[in-house]
Amino acid sequence: MRIVYALTPELQQYFKEPFGKLLRGSSPQTMKQLKAIIASEKPPTIISVGDTVSKNLHKHGITPQVSITDNKSLRRTVKPLVFEEKKVIRIQNPPSTITDEAEYAIRDALKGKEHIHVAVVGEEDLLTPIAVLYAPENALIVYGQPHKGVVVVKATAEKKAKAKELLDAMARLGKDK
Repeated sequence: MRIVYALTPELQQYFKEPFGKLLRGSSPQTMKQLKAIIASEKPPTIISVGDTVSKNLHKHGITPQVSITDNKSLRRTVKPLVFEEKKVIRIQNPPSTITDEAEYAIRDALKGKEHIHVAVVGEEDLLTPIAVLYAPENALIVYGQPHKGVVVVKATAEKKAKAKELLDAMARLGKDK
């Protein structure tokens, strides 16, 4: 495992803002809105990033192809999620970083059609841009926005470019050494 990206102080505030469309409300409200978006958009793939949002999607009958969790919600440890239909890949990803292991696991999970649960030891908070970057065109990436609702990101060429720009702005560690 090698850290390839690290959050810089300048970018911390950026990651607190929604990267896509914010669906406000309770879990039942946001899941109802999300189901309507899915019915309308018919995305080729759905990816969830975060324990609470992954649990809520499954609970409401939405099965992401890839779920990325770290057994934490609002920085508190939660019961590990088990998705019976998914193959589990365990990776290391320390807080405020993105490792090569995390990047490769997400990229590879999105290449196939198998349902994958990426179980992160560390933190999954910064993995949304990686999911957007490697997601098929028009896929939906869903993550939680604490105390507000859920964010839905459609993997368009524009969003992929923005994700790449964000990653490029993060400190690259070990890339050119």
